[in-house]
Amino acid sequence: MPICVAVPKEQTPDERRVALVPDIAGRLAKLGVTVVIEKDVGKDAYFMDETYKQAQIIENADKLYQQADVVLKVQPPTEAEIEQMKEGTVVIGFMAPHRNPERVAKLRDKKITSLAMELVPRISRAQSMDALSSQAAIAGYKAVVRAADLASAFFPMLTTAAGTIRPAKVLVIGAGVAGLQAIATARRLGAIVEGYDVRAATKEQVESLGAKFVDIEVKAEGEGGYARELTEEEKQQQQAILAKHVAAARVVITTAAIPGRASPRIITKEMVENMAPGSVVIDLAAEGGGNCELTQANETIDHQGVIIHGPTDLPQRTSIHASEMYSKNLFNLLSLMIEDGELKIDWTDEVIVGSSLTHAGEIKHAPTRELVEGAK
Repeated sequence: MPICVAVPKEQTPDERRVALVPDIAGRLAKLGVTVVIEKDVGKDAYFMDETYKQAQIIENADKLYQQADVVLKVQPPTEAEIEQMKEGTVVIGFMAPHRNPERVAKLRDKKITSLAMELVPRISRAQSMDALSSQAAIAGYKAVVRAADLASAFFPMLTTAAGTIRPAKVLVIGAGVAGLQAIATARRLGAIVEGYDVRAATKEQVESLGAKFVDIEVKAEGEGGYARELTEEEKQQQQAILAKHVAAARVVITTAAIPGRASPRIITKEMVENMAPGSVVIDLAAEGGGNCELTQANETIDHQGVIIHGPTDLPQRTSIHASEMYSKNLFNLLSLMIEDGELKIDWTDEVIVGSSLTHAGEIKHAPTRELVEGAK
């Protein structure tokens, strides 16, 4: 019997993305599954119900969850949503387990299989499923657009009858997906760009985009593509060198975030106070506390003439393409588990195992298990 893949409306306020776009709904239908969506599920992302040609539209979430074998989400399911799911349901989406331990416990107790998109292994085979990267690319682009809007100066050099305006200097801290996209976007806008990352291996990538690499002579490559934590001595060395580059920048964009952990503090209050009035700091790590000491999540503050902006919602502000990219990530992961319209999960597959949060009444992700159940 074909499985039912269901997509409810997002319950998180201001979330504009949708987990399934019409094109991907059609591709799922071709795999032999039944696709059901809640009425107006894609409205905020500008995907109207009539464009979901291959999906059944359900008027309310209760009926949807009664049919659902697989639930696709963007944001973590609420406790009320988990309560509506049948035992054995598979739910896939961002789960933020470190922020929602009580929901993880509920998923465990209801014997729901949950796959967390932020846990997808960072291996070559899983690149097409890497939702953290797809959404980070959007955030990096949007951060520069937001910076250009908030800045009190042009990005490009302009030669006018009133004289020549020098190009803005932009410093991008963190050369992951978001940082590299920010560098590329700032360069396209005509700025002079510098890029910094504690991972020395990113130097070539930064320079390939036409930016200058800020080298503090510290190599801090870690596991999973992330940086390891710096020693106190390395942090002092980092701040001493970065302080000069921050002071010279008209715009600083910080992207150094690690899922499930506090964001490293890189920019101090003193560094901000040495920036020229009218400068801007865009802190993409605001959700984890910020890379800047003064950042307040989802707030824009003015500290001695320097604007500090800490957005956490940039991908959903580009809801059409963010939804399309995320939906493809979900499809590529889910298609590993579908054969002839039926759900067949291969628990020897390293991608599925690595993405698993809960299954069969157990918390599979060790750090989350320790958070919820304590060390054993």
